[in-house]
Amino acid sequence: MLIAQISDTHILAPESDHPAASLRGDCLRRTVEDVNGQRPDAVIFTGDTVQHGRRAEYARLRELLASLEAPLYLVPGNRDDKKEMRAAFPDYSYLPASGEFLHYTIEDYDVRLVAIDSTSRGERKGRFCEKRQAWLDKTLGGQPDRATLLFIHHPPFDVDEHYVGGYRRPEEVRALEDIVTRNPQVVGLLCGHVHWLVERDWAGTQARIMPSIAVDVRHGIDETAARGQPIYLLHLLSEGPGLVSRVRRADASA
Repeated sequence: MLIAQISDTHILAPESDHPAASLRGDCLRRTVEDVNGQRPDAVIFTGDTVQHGRRAEYARLRELLASLEAPLYLVPGNRDDKKEMRAAFPDYSYLPASGEFLHYTIEDYDVRLVAIDSTSRGERKGRFCEKRQAWLDKTLGGQPDRATLLFIHHPPFDVDEHYVGGYRRPEEVRALEDIVTRNPQVVGLLCGHVHWLVERDWAGTQARIMPSIAVDVRHGIDETAARGQPIYLLHLLSEGPGLVSRVRRADASA
């Protein structure tokens, strides 16, 4: 199974006077074109889809994503407004129509996809409260023998000095790690938020953080060939090595 991951596009409304408004839209447009050329089975979007959570921003986001050919699975970031996200994507039936959280499971593939909502209104840091813990524990416990890929906006671990204490309550991070450790069917965890490219082992599985597609807020990419180019990740899931990930530069020739 091939999955494309995009994240942290921070889309602004077309009428915004922010100097990066058109640049961010163009980065996503170019990425969508390139993703289509790779023909993934699914696309996972790990949050911060827009900058301010406004309706006009979501309208622009929807327009930019319209030509995406593979099924798209969204999870909110701290910049997203869940009410507006629901309103912008009413035809995305996997998104819960009501309730406090936007997490869900996708059962359509050989690998089970589980989206975790780590956001709370007005909170920049991640949350994984007792309600979310109970939901994930029950979800994973229901199919312990089926390969499962998790995706979430906030990484539940530090990234050098750039991202430390990313969750409001440290005990919630420990709870998430404990649940995943007890479920060896979890083949990976995909994250956003940090805008850095990170690969590491975590809780007995493999975790990935991808850079922002919006090149003006991307961090940690120094390769000359990548400057000015949108970057996303391609993840190959197989029975052998598990999660194999590679960086893909939009507009690359191969």
